[in-house]
Amino acid sequence: MTYDLNAPVAVLDSGLGGLTVLTELVRLMPEENYIYYGDAAQAPYGEKTTEQVRALTLDRAKLLMEDCQSKALVVACNTATSAAIQQLRRLYPDRSVIGMEPALKPAALSGYHPKILVLATPVTLRESKFRRLLDSYTGQAEIICLPCPGLVEMIESGVLEGPELDALLSDLLQGAITPPPDGVVLGCTHYPLIEKSIRAAIGSPVEIFQGGPGTARETRRRLEEQGLRRMIGPGQITFQTSSTDPEWIRRAQHLFQEALEDEQDDTLK
Repeated sequence: MTYDLNAPVAVLDSGLGGLTVLTELVRLMPEENYIYYGDAAQAPYGEKTTEQVRALTLDRAKLLMEDCQSKALVVACNTATSAAIQQLRRLYPDRSVIGMEPALKPAALSGYHPKILVLATPVTLRESKFRRLLDSYTGQAEIICLPCPGLVEMIESGVLEGPELDALLSDLLQGAITPPPDGVVLGCTHYPLIEKSIRAAIGSPVEIFQGGPGTARETRRRLEEQGLRRMIGPGQITFQTSSTDPEWIRRAQHLFQEALEDEQDDTLK
């Protein structure tokens, strides 16, 4: 099947976290049309079983790839990528399916045997995909993997700063930041939304690594390879969700606009 250049790039996440990836995609390719789907009614994915996550991901991908006829799918969720990326690529061999990978490689190679703290959901850390990645770099860095139950739920509820979040981060990080790490890998797309709070909880200067920029570059490469890159813009962004909360889309649009403005401010510095 031949896809129209104007067909959208679909971005799928369990909720709000994939907005950090959408921001990178729009920064890199503002001409493209995008559909962002947040499966907020089922969030968080990171504490479900692998089979549950896989079933949810395949079901939501069918909506985006078949009903919406998207020309590419970005699985903007580390948990969903670990659980379902192979099945998605088999189901849609004629289209690009791009997943997330924790930015462990640049973190591990950032210095001489650095101490690297990986923050991620329980599902991401237990999946074989991540374990293979971890095995590739254990000799080059001291890598501490820290599951963060409860963190995605708090972010999804709209708590992005304040004493409640600070208390949870303090409990999660206890024992993992003494001595302080040299780098922190944000292994969930939700976590960049609270990067300032994570830095404050660590309490010392630390380099932050996230997978969004690399995923955006890979998406651009794949679209160009298939001759599907849209070059006339700006494109349009459509937000969809499984949530029945009438405020969810408004909140997503607001967070996305804030993230995009922050990204532009950083570029101008």
